[in-house]
Amino acid sequence: MPRMSSSTLAVGVGAALLLGLAACTPTLNWRELRLPPTSALALLPCKPDQVERSVPLGGEPTELTVVGCETGGATFAVMVAKLPPGRLPDPLLAGWQQATLANMRAGEPVARQPFHPSHALPLAHAQRVAASGQRADGQAVSAEAVWTARAAPGGGVELLHAVFYAPQPRPEVAEAFFAGIKWSSP
Repeated sequence: MPRMSSSTLAVGVGAALLLGLAACTPTLNWRELRLPPTSALALLPCKPDQVERSVPLGGEPTELTVVGCETGGATFAVMVAKLPPGRLPDPLLAGWQQATLANMRAGEPVARQPFHPSHALPLAHAQRVAASGQRADGQAVSAEAVWTARAAPGGGVELLHAVFYAPQPRPEVAEAFFAGIKWSSP
């Protein structure tokens, strides 16, 4: 039987506690999803809808898979894409962040910190961001979002963006959502 380091055990126990706290809300029914065409996994607190579409990511058409759901007055969404070899992921993550913040008319301050789940590339724009802004209907919205990338098995790069929108900040729910994002082992 493999041995776990104390830091691995502490992270696992901490994530379980956060999920337990967030799961106390009856509207949150967490489930793990695989996110093809990538090797990403994510937890969502409600049964998601899924759509695939071509978007101009970095000026080039890119197939994007989007899964998302709404529950308890909040919206949860995860987007993934697989890029062919030769496309640089960090500028794409930077542009994706700018577009997300502009779309919600985010005001200052925008809090940023690194976001590097296991097996992720250590990119400058692989970040967790928290901001406040407005929905399309003008109502106030609080958002927490992450962007990450990893080298794809067989070549190229996999990208992931996840976002949590709510009328007010809910750090315990956002923490549970983002703790469930991971890249499967290579």
